Amino acid sequence: MRSDFHLHSSFSADSDAPMRDMVEKGISLGLSAMCFTEHMDYDYIDEGMVFEADIPSYCKTLTSLKEEYEHKIELLFGLELGLQPYLKERCESLVKNWDFDFVIGSSHVVNGQDPYYPAFFEGRTEKESYISYFESIIENLHTMSCFDVYGHIDYVVRYGPNKNQFYSYKEYSDWLDEIIRLLIDKGLGMEINTGGYAAGLGHPNPHEDILKRYRELGGEIVTIGSDAHAPKRIAADFDRACSILKKCGFRYHAIFRKRKPTFELLC
Repeated sequence: MRSDFHLHSSFSADSDAPMRDMVEKGISLGLSAMCFTEHMDYDYIDEGMVFEADIPSYCKTLTSLKEEYEHKIELLFGLELGLQPYLKERCESLVKNWDFDFVIGSSHVVNGQDPYYPAFFEGRTEKESYISYFESIIENLHTMSCFDVYGHIDYVVRYGPNKNQFYSYKEYSDWLDEIIRLLIDKGLGMEINTGGYAAGLGHPNPHEDILKRYRELGGEIVTIGSDAHAPKRIAADFDRACSILKKCGFRYHAIFRKRKPTFELLC
């Protein structure tokens, strides 16, 4: 796999990495394509950081770098869109008005809270918290589909009190199967996000059993992303991701251009 489809630079509030540095690192790793997916989470301010990318500036910088490096690497214009049902019209309008190559739909905020912070888990059990997160994804999927793949579906597990010690696909299959079926029915894909390894899970997000179930139920669209916010994490653990996808029954992974997938053989 020579493409990374989940990357953040300084145009995302939680990264200070210059886009040029990210591109140079991707080239040094031998990547053929990189898709930047800067954060756009409307109505989310975290310790003074506003998670709304300056899209015009982002587009201008990427376009310049794309021209500069056109003979070395393909650079693609993407977005990680924070989904909440009441944001449907704003999300759809944004995606309609910009010529993105690829859009990840992600759940970072549930009922005004981000699982990144312990407050999300206060006053309820870990299982209740995880179920609340999965139910929010189901609600998002019933509300909108203005994106191409759902990002890190079990993101919540990165930050649970016990992380994935008591977590499994089987334990949450009722909710996860509904998510998977909705994705398939809507023609949407799923990403394998290697950021789970960086979070100490020993697994990607989502867990490989979820990816396997997605394939069993007929899912075919899967993208690979590192969720890198700095050059050192670009394409991290992609060897593991490739092995997992093969074991789950996938032969191809998806590359998006102009919101249309093409499929490339796994390594």
